[in-house]
Amino acid sequence: MRKHIGKMAACILAIGLCTSMAACEGQVPQVSAPTSSASASPDLTQAQEKRIRLRILDALEKANKAKDPKGIDEYVGGPQLQIRTSELNIAKASGDLDNKTTIPRQITQTVIPTDSGWPRSIFTITTTTADQQSKRLLVMTQDVAGTNYKLWGVARLFQGAQLPKFAVPTIGSEMGDSSDTGLVFTPESAVSHYADILQNGTSSKYSSDFTSDYFQQDLSKLEQTVQQGMEANNGTQKQTFTAVPGAIKIMRSSDGGDLVVAQIDSVWTRTAGEGRESLPASDDEKALFGNTKATSTIKVTYVNVVAMYVPPAGSGAKVSAVGAERQAIKVEAL
Repeated sequence: MRKHIGKMAACILAIGLCTSMAACEGQVPQVSAPTSSASASPDLTQAQEKRIRLRILDALEKANKAKDPKGIDEYVGGPQLQIRTSELNIAKASGDLDNKTTIPRQITQTVIPTDSGWPRSIFTITTTTADQQSKRLLVMTQDVAGTNYKLWGVARLFQGAQLPKFAVPTIGSEMGDSSDTGLVFTPESAVSHYADILQNGTSSKYSSDFTSDYFQQDLSKLEQTVQQGMEANNGTQKQTFTAVPGAIKIMRSSDGGDLVVAQIDSVWTRTAGEGRESLPASDDEKALFGNTKATSTIKVTYVNVVAMYVPPAGSGAKVSAVGAERQAIKVEAL
């Protein structure tokens, strides 16, 4: 079993998506009905966005150096709080912080909302990293008036990903809603359907409505590789993916569709056969598992952040994922 677990570890580490991701802004097809006045002004200036972003990144840099998540909840929220807390706890245990946690300080584009209510979000796309990792899509959210913006989500953009167009920051863009109509699917439905595709692959009844992407492909390869090892030892595995209700942020593009960033949680259960122990399958899993006594079954909980473009109805275009992040946050023996 340990031999096959080693093979699994190598493959799991590959799911970091580093080889698959590089940002590329492109064109896609026009916007659903606005919810705010056409004369509405941006909620922030570019200078304010920069101050918000750098305040958050400065705090994260301190936490990274300390390899300690204590206090980051003042600067980070949503799925990113779960992800970064796990990454820092792993770094504390292993001594190393994964390169994928890097967030460049320079940006290529920011999308500033015009909405008068709360919560409100800023979508910002960074440059590539110094070591040429892909651009990051950052979602920073202010939950209520008078509070500081927090980093809600981060998605590493895929190689060749085509993002929609947005109005320049001095004009601003409208935030969308999970029930937006005039699209091939509402954003909420699109996220739910994508979770079904991640779980069922080409067997999903929604697979033909979405373009294939690196995240789907890497997860499929991982599952196939692990399955070979499990079958050799009469073991079993199962992954379930669930869209998290309400964990969704949306920006309406000037091309007519919605750019959607959402949280999809997943649970991966692996059971060893013939009286064997099921062990952690990667360095991350080992760090999170710690000194827990192994049993025949291991359960790993992941937080996945997915960015996708939902095109307008009648455009003939499919929903396309443009970026993702995946992080184990809990490992337990059952």
